[in-house]
Amino acid sequence: MATTNKILFILHTPPPVNGAAMVGQFIKESEVINSTFDSDYINLTTSFSLDKIGKSGISKYLTVLQIQFKIIKALISRKYDLCYMSFTAKGAGFYKDLFVVAILKLFQQNIIYHFHNKGIAKSSKSRLNNILYRIAFRNTKSILLSPHLYHDVAGYVSEKDVYFCANGIPETESEKNLIKVTKHPCRLLFLSNMMEEKGVLVLLEACKLLKEKGLDFECHFVGAWSDVSEEMFTTTVQKYNIQENIFAHGKKYNEEKIAFLNQSDIFVFPTFYHNECFPLVLLEAMENGLPIISTPEGGIADIVVDGGTGFLVPQQSTEILVEKLSILIQEPDLRAKMGAAGRKRYKELFTLEKFEQKMAEILEDAIAHKKLKSPVYSAL
Repeated sequence: MATTNKILFILHTPPPVNGAAMVGQFIKESEVINSTFDSDYINLTTSFSLDKIGKSGISKYLTVLQIQFKIIKALISRKYDLCYMSFTAKGAGFYKDLFVVAILKLFQQNIIYHFHNKGIAKSSKSRLNNILYRIAFRNTKSILLSPHLYHDVAGYVSEKDVYFCANGIPETESEKNLIKVTKHPCRLLFLSNMMEEKGVLVLLEACKLLKEKGLDFECHFVGAWSDVSEEMFTTTVQKYNIQENIFAHGKKYNEEKIAFLNQSDIFVFPTFYHNECFPLVLLEAMENGLPIISTPEGGIADIVVDGGTGFLVPQQSTEILVEKLSILIQEPDLRAKMGAAGRKRYKELFTLEKFEQKMAEILEDAIAHKKLKSPVYSAL
């Protein structure tokens, strides 16, 4: 009788709410994954709010030690067929995660990394980092969110050791709620943390130019204040004299967030964030039938079909952003066509069910490959 393969998942779960944490939660709660494997979970999160990310402190160091102790205890207690790890690509998080990698390698585990961020190619220019990456990636496999991201790890991982698995999100809306009623003014939606690199200030400048063109629109910003503070945002809005067009709502979750998606006509995400890989918020916009205007950062080109489900514009190019926004604001039929195409693409590629099935296949394959190479399994 076949035994169920055992996997130790070392991953992030909320809080805080970000892409990596949400995907970690999806995996932890997945009926497909948990019915396929005998799974144990350890939370890798050490910063439990957005403002704590990147900052050190005694409590964080204690949390790191607690995580390492839990991993060692788990590895002593059980023999795993695979250890899945959500691995930070660079910076302080990378060095912190290296201690976990060292523990896994010390226990001679079969390791697969899942990357939700990037920056390895740039960070590896340091001689020390280059050595550390070579050690970390030796005899491991990796999961990337998009083929567009392979270049970031190409110096350390051969293509045969890389899997691609697009993120997916659960369906939340019925078809009847996706009928967009043509109305004035046209409602634009930005939904993300209020960071300059997410394109907040670029979008505000674009809104200034849209108003000067005499277009009828509102732009709603939904997200937690970050390096773009409420004071900075308000000052910029007043400077551009667009108070009647701009509305900031702070962070919203669950039903409140869905309400903004339902009430909007165009989703705008002009990001140039250095860590951007595969934003879940774009999948949410597609699921809600919204045309998207974004940039080709990270794996976004695998999400948005330029000219089909929206437009991709060069980063920090206010002029081209205004051009594409002007087209969609003035052409409701094109908005509806692109939104419907995006909804269809979401259903075909980016549902949570598709993600769970693909992830389970990847994990099974990684275990099978290890067993084929193992002399213990070969002898059985």
